[in-house]
Amino acid sequence: MIEKRLNELNRRRYVAFKSQRRSVFAFLVLVVVSFFSFTAEFWANSKPLVMKHEGSIYFPVFVDYHASTFAQEGRTIPDYRALETKEGDWAVWPLVSWDPFESNKLVSNYPSKPSGSNLMGTDDRGRDVFARLLYGYRYSILYAVLVWFLSVVAGSALGGVMGYVGGWTDIIGQRLTEILSSIPYLFLLIILVSIFQPTLWLLVALTSIFGWITIGAYVRGEFLKNRKMDFVEAARAMGGSHARIIFRHILPNSLTPIITFSPFIIAGNITGLAALDYLGFGLQEPTPSWGELLNQAQKHFTFAWWLAAYPATALCSTLILFSMVGEGVRAAFDPRKGVS
Repeated sequence: MIEKRLNELNRRRYVAFKSQRRSVFAFLVLVVVSFFSFTAEFWANSKPLVMKHEGSIYFPVFVDYHASTFAQEGRTIPDYRALETKEGDWAVWPLVSWDPFESNKLVSNYPSKPSGSNLMGTDDRGRDVFARLLYGYRYSILYAVLVWFLSVVAGSALGGVMGYVGGWTDIIGQRLTEILSSIPYLFLLIILVSIFQPTLWLLVALTSIFGWITIGAYVRGEFLKNRKMDFVEAARAMGGSHARIIFRHILPNSLTPIITFSPFIIAGNITGLAALDYLGFGLQEPTPSWGELLNQAQKHFTFAWWLAAYPATALCSTLILFSMVGEGVRAAFDPRKGVS
């Protein structure tokens, strides 16, 4: 009976979300952009997808060949553009023939303005801006989603324990939470990053230590409310264990605020990583980063307008799309519309 009610409830939520056309459009755009970013090697790369050279077929995008394979002495990584082609040789290149780490040595100065070779120009090291934006989106989404997931897991666990057990457990947990929330975590994060070599995983771990606090507060409030509801009391009277009551009855009915806020939390995490990269405390060079491009724009603001325009447009568009998805999720879970 409960499963049937949940299935019906989820169906109504899906219909409610689908009725928000802007949200559906934004969700589809994010899916498409994520697909192109996570498969960026096929769309922006300095290696051919497949090539025929001296009668043999090679797949450079899948296999890292040594330069000696193509008789290029004095180097380890092949320069596919410099290969001598013979009759019958051919290559299929990506749409953008630049990877995010390669400098365009054919331009006279860095950064160089948009051209036919670099559609969005190059940065101050001659690297293609479009390629770095495309690859940089991958790291932004990975960071944002991982921080969101770990924060939700930790916040649900800790907040759920405080709300379900109550008493001294709740009092002590709240005092510790207040202490953590009073710490300026951005400054602490900058200090820790300056001590240790920052990586994507380190940034995710450090951010998640503080990211669960707000989520934990909402989960705690929902647990405090739901633990006295009739369906929980009925489960307890029927001899249900604490684990069954928590995971089967209370937790599924306590995640509505978290699901509603999730798109906005992910958008906030993307902004957080961009801010760290802009300040120079984020991902290490030469990792593609939107914030790092904005930092370059600040250094070359008098003439390199493309370093500000394209990264800022990408960042703002992504945040707007996540906000539009969040509006649809909020409408789907809005109890005033009789959905939840």
